[in-house]
Amino acid sequence: MTVKNVLRHLDALQAAADANGGNRASGTPGYEASGRYIEQQLRRAGYTPVRQAFSYDQFELTGEAFEQVSPTAQTYVAGTDFTTMSYSGTGDVTAALTPVDINLAGARVSTSGCEPADFAGFTAGNIALLQRGTCSFEIKVDNAAAAGASAAVIFNQGNDMPGDDRSGLLNGTVGAELSAIPAVGTTFALGEALAGTPGVVVRVSVESAVRTVNSFNILADTRTGDPSRTVVVGAHLDSVPEGPGINDNGSGSAATLESAVQLAKEAPKGGLENRVRFAFWGGEEDGLVGSEYYVDSLDEAGLAGTLLNLNFDMVGSPNFGRFIYDGDGDALGLTGPPGSDVIEEVFEEYFASEGLTSAPTEFSGRSDYAGFIANRIPAGGLFTGAEGLKTPEEAALFGGTAGVAYDACYHAECDDINNINRTVLDQMSDAVAHSVITFALTEEALRGDGTQGARSLPADYDYRGHQLRK
Repeated sequence: MTVKNVLRHLDALQAAADANGGNRASGTPGYEASGRYIEQQLRRAGYTPVRQAFSYDQFELTGEAFEQVSPTAQTYVAGTDFTTMSYSGTGDVTAALTPVDINLAGARVSTSGCEPADFAGFTAGNIALLQRGTCSFEIKVDNAAAAGASAAVIFNQGNDMPGDDRSGLLNGTVGAELSAIPAVGTTFALGEALAGTPGVVVRVSVESAVRTVNSFNILADTRTGDPSRTVVVGAHLDSVPEGPGINDNGSGSAATLESAVQLAKEAPKGGLENRVRFAFWGGEEDGLVGSEYYVDSLDEAGLAGTLLNLNFDMVGSPNFGRFIYDGDGDALGLTGPPGSDVIEEVFEEYFASEGLTSAPTEFSGRSDYAGFIANRIPAGGLFTGAEGLKTPEEAALFGGTAGVAYDACYHAECDDINNINRTVLDQMSDAVAHSVITFALTEEALRGDGTQGARSLPADYDYRGHQLRK
């Protein structure tokens, strides 16, 4: 593995975006061009890549506005002051804003909007001001609509939770179907200010729809290895529409691709112990669609025959951390299925052997491992950070700047070939290759007898892909 070769793949993905409207979003010409490049490289290495086609409904936002009408006229800026919730319903309403069971004091523990009783006395036609906390945004908005609210404004909770920004702008979803009323998210500061403004009237406007997207995964298997013990090595290939997605997730795709190329060259003469399936997922940015389609398409034998999943999503962040999914749950409390602890240990030992620090990251449901661990398949992988802010402790571990996002260009136009830290990309790519060959050759019964479940996993993830659910 050389960073030069990994960067060559990233240059090709950048070119695919440049030639096709500046992005590689699933279902677009840029994604098709990216897929053709991946397939070409795999064929050159001796693989026979297969496309797994799927279709899905995609939320489409065509217009949005949020403003205070009175007592002070003020227009809020999309992407700075507010965001439209994914799968928000459409509508243009101006009405009084009514706080619903919010808590601005102390630890700001909030169940705002989680129960129909929270809306006792709510004036039908008003806009509900809701606070993040406890239940999903979908439940809050559904309850508001049932109470007669014409729209919903959800502001961040404002409490302190390590690893989670509870003050900044919400990037949330209200489900997988359009809500009955328009819904926007905002910051704690703006929510608090609105709640403290007597007689405030606001306007919420959303123009949205759902369209069908046709996309595909790319799957390529090694020629040797036991197919009843398949190691799935995955990375999502799609970007968001806003930019070329070179860190998110060209970096994981390029590292996965190069590990496939090098495995084909360096595999032992006697063959591999386990089959390795390299997977490049589509539709991740729309809610992990491709990977979940893949897992759902497996029959009982296919599920039982999947030894583990390795997931690589963002491995070149400029202000990076070297994060490993917390498979044993000893740091963050949420374990993966039995065997996930072994995967975590392989990465920890690798980085330690290289004299590199690492830290755990939570199984939060943000990436394509989610469908695997939901089916009791061990999972693990690497991550160098997204929009979250690096802590002082992490800056001491990894260098970089505390209080600054790991990737300031996350989901933005500037996530291009210049948005890569080459040093960490080199380190993480080597770790990818190490894990691939380690699990391609292992004889360990990683999944045990299959009777143990992932008891510590939440019933509902905090995220649906990159978007907050609650």
